Amino acid sequence: MEIGDSGFSATGLRRVREVLTRYVESGRIPGLVALVSRGDQTHAVAIGTMRHDGGAPMRRDTIFRMASTSKPVSVAAAMVLLDECRLRLDDPVDPWLPELAGRRVLKRIDGPLDDTVPARRPITVRDVLTSTFGLGMDMTSLGTPIMNAVFEQGLTPNLPVPMPEQDEWMRRLGALPLMYQPGQRWQYHISSDLLGVLVSRVTGQPFEEFLRERIFDPLGMTDTGFHVPAEKIDRLPALYAPDPRTGEFLVWDEAKGGRWSEPPAFQGGGGGLVSTVDDYHAYFRMLLNGGTHQGKRILSRPAVELMTTNRLTPEQNAARTAMAVDNVHISHGQGQHGGWGFGMAVRTYRGDYAPVGQFGWDGGSGTAAYADPANQLTGLLLTQVGASTPDSMQLVHDFWTTLYQAIDD
Repeated sequence: MEIGDSGFSATGLRRVREVLTRYVESGRIPGLVALVSRGDQTHAVAIGTMRHDGGAPMRRDTIFRMASTSKPVSVAAAMVLLDECRLRLDDPVDPWLPELAGRRVLKRIDGPLDDTVPARRPITVRDVLTSTFGLGMDMTSLGTPIMNAVFEQGLTPNLPVPMPEQDEWMRRLGALPLMYQPGQRWQYHISSDLLGVLVSRVTGQPFEEFLRERIFDPLGMTDTGFHVPAEKIDRLPALYAPDPRTGEFLVWDEAKGGRWSEPPAFQGGGGGLVSTVDDYHAYFRMLLNGGTHQGKRILSRPAVELMTTNRLTPEQNAARTAMAVDNVHISHGQGQHGGWGFGMAVRTYRGDYAPVGQFGWDGGSGTAAYADPANQLTGLLLTQVGASTPDSMQLVHDFWTTLYQAIDD
């Protein structure tokens, strides 16, 4: 990281690099790539190796599994459709997702799947975009019949069996009751995967094809997609899920022959993308620029503002707030953002070094991407160490702490 006229201090940027290097030299993180930008200045660094036991060095063009850091990018496809009036926020989704028509809702979250009441209203596009359509990952409800059914039906990634193609995925989703009434409560993840199906059905195109035409290609995101082609597979590190008890590095996914080496049956907007720091930097700078990239309009300014500002009422957000406050020992401090826009977290209070207005998200594979309008700052930190231990999430925290103390103007 070299200092220019960028509003960063040379001492501060050195400290960023020293903290990142410390994690790698300690053996907790095999390798990482980080990129920070402010205004017209960009600084990138690659530290360590692609594998825990050595091997090729990390490079700036290393390709990473973005996990949930896919969410802030994949949601842009829906914003294009809103801009073009091919979707409206309060349209029911039934015409495109008939499997979700006539919903039933559990009387109680831990009740049997057939103890239900009718949904008070149809699910809308807004419900899907805000993650409030009524079904999602709920870490406070593990072991309940509904969460067991979500896992048994293969509706989420990271299970031993890959998710089915989208029509079968929808059939399985439609066979389950909702956990909450549409619009009642924020719930994690499943809405982001559902969004990809919605975009695909509205456009008549595979989700990735539409993303590529309208977002990836215009931004020059040439290494972003839902799998890594054979000619690039050497740029993909192994993904590790360290043993929570011993810290032993266990390979969760190999590069060659792994889950991302072939096109998936399901193109998951919630966690399926692979990308690089420069591709993601182009995307987040576009958001900071109000929807434009190198003079080209990608999204309207109002679309970007909707995505990157809080869209939840206190009632919808109550469960998220409780998770952040009461489960900080499990989440390693993640989730202290306050709000949620479309597909990403939004800072609504000053809980740490980041100011109100910062937006972005983290991924369980050890990835993080945020932008900060107040400081015109973008930060990306990519590893391939899963959050089965605190190490990768603590690295994300320390990265942001040192990055904010490096600001000097």
